[in-house]
Amino acid sequence: MYTPKHFEVKDKVKLVEFMKEYNFGTLVNSAKKKYWATHLPFLVEESNGMIILKAHMAKANPQWANFKQDEDVLVIFQEPHAYISPGLYEGPVSVPTWNYIAVHAYGVPQILPSIEEKISLLEASFEVFESAYSEQWETLPENYRNELLNGIVAFSIKVKDIEGKFKLSQNRTEVDRENIIRTLGAKSDKVKSDIAGFMQKREK
Repeated sequence: MYTPKHFEVKDKVKLVEFMKEYNFGTLVNSAKKKYWATHLPFLVEESNGMIILKAHMAKANPQWANFKQDEDVLVIFQEPHAYISPGLYEGPVSVPTWNYIAVHAYGVPQILPSIEEKISLLEASFEVFESAYSEQWETLPENYRNELLNGIVAFSIKVKDIEGKFKLSQNRTEVDRENIIRTLGAKSDKVKSDIAGFMQKREK
C-alpha cells in the first residue's frame, strides 16, 4: 500500500483497535493466475504479542483450497471514508481529495479442521457480534448444527506484517482541518462523520 510518511500509522494498539471496530474485512489471495477476494467478518485477537485473525467461509468457496503454506494472504480492513471538497480549504489553488483509513494485514492462513475448533470460533463470534444468540445456538437441533459445521471452513492467520494508512488531512493547515471536521461532523452519514471523529482524535 502506498503510504506517504505523514499518513502512516505504526502504532499496533491503534491498528488493532481499528480492526476490531471495523472488522468486516476483505481476504485476498491468488488462485489459478488471478486474485480471489472474499468479504468476511473477522475476530481480531492478541496473544503473546501476536495479532491473530480468525474467520470462516463456506466450504463451497474455492478460495480456502488455494491457501498455501509458504504464501501470505492479505486482509484489508477499510470503512470510514469521505470526499473532501476544495471549497473547505483556505487557499483557492487546491483540488478535491478523499480522506480514508485502511489497514492491511499479511500472514499465512492455517485451517482449523476439527469440529471443536469450528465451534469455538463460532461461539467466540457470537460473543463479539451478538452475545444473546449463544442461548439460541444451544437449542438448535444437533443434525442442523452438524450440517452447518460441515459446510464451513474455519481458519486463523498469524499476522506477520501490518500497514496502516490514516489519510486525515495531516498535510493541510489547521484551519483547513477544522473546516473539514466541522463539515463532516455535521453529516448524518455515519461513514463521513466517523472520519471527522478520527480527525478530532488526532488533533488532541
